Amino acid sequence: MQGVAGEGILIAAGGRAILLQLANPAIGHGVADHSNFAARPLDRLNGTLSYVYAIVFGDADQAEAMTARVNHAHGPVHSRGTSPEYNAFTPELQLWVAATLYESATHLHGLVYGPLDDDTADAVYREYSRLGTSLQVPPELWPSDRAAFGRYWNEQLTLLTTDAATRTVAHDLLHSRRAPLWYRAALPLARLMTAGLLPPHVRTLFQLPWSTRRQRRFERVLGGIRLVYPRLPQALRHWPKNHYLRALHASALAPVV
Repeated sequence: MQGVAGEGILIAAGGRAILLQLANPAIGHGVADHSNFAARPLDRLNGTLSYVYAIVFGDADQAEAMTARVNHAHGPVHSRGTSPEYNAFTPELQLWVAATLYESATHLHGLVYGPLDDDTADAVYREYSRLGTSLQVPPELWPSDRAAFGRYWNEQLTLLTTDAATRTVAHDLLHSRRAPLWYRAALPLARLMTAGLLPPHVRTLFQLPWSTRRQRRFERVLGGIRLVYPRLPQALRHWPKNHYLRALHASALAPVV
């Protein structure tokens, strides 16, 4: 699990996970009504990565601190007029958030490295469940094995939908004008990767442009990643994970003012 989750390339699947979350109407409207993460995408990225790395790689104190921080940040977020109504403490909706992180990460990992053997895939699945159960997902709610997860995932995909509000959040996220210059420079590639990694019908739900030409570009980029990325030194491939763990450790040592 840690070898899989530590790969920095999996960050490239982050846009896919977020759009899948937004396509759940309750989550999407909760974000549209109460969150400005589309205007501050780096805050969302930093928060998600800090949480994932703390849960998977951190010690008990780091995991507990990040769980408390996430709960505090999510407290005000809720939606009205959707069924079910969303708040950050709804277990079924938190299950979907955790599921998108697991499925998006392992989907991209498989595209880059090929399929995992069954024992490794089962271990990765069990460990990723902690992303949900560390928050509000009871262990019995997390699908019991990968086959059960596949059935759950396919069912949830049929329930996804978007409207003008959630499509606007997605558009703002993928076309951010307030982020640093380096981030904005990377957005064309991020848009291509996000759209290419999404299930086709979800891409259509968000009205993301796609064509044979874009598909070829996506395949060329993915082919380049497959060729170059696995050959990089592990220290470089795992740099994001190590960076966030150092930051978590430094924040724990900082004096309270």
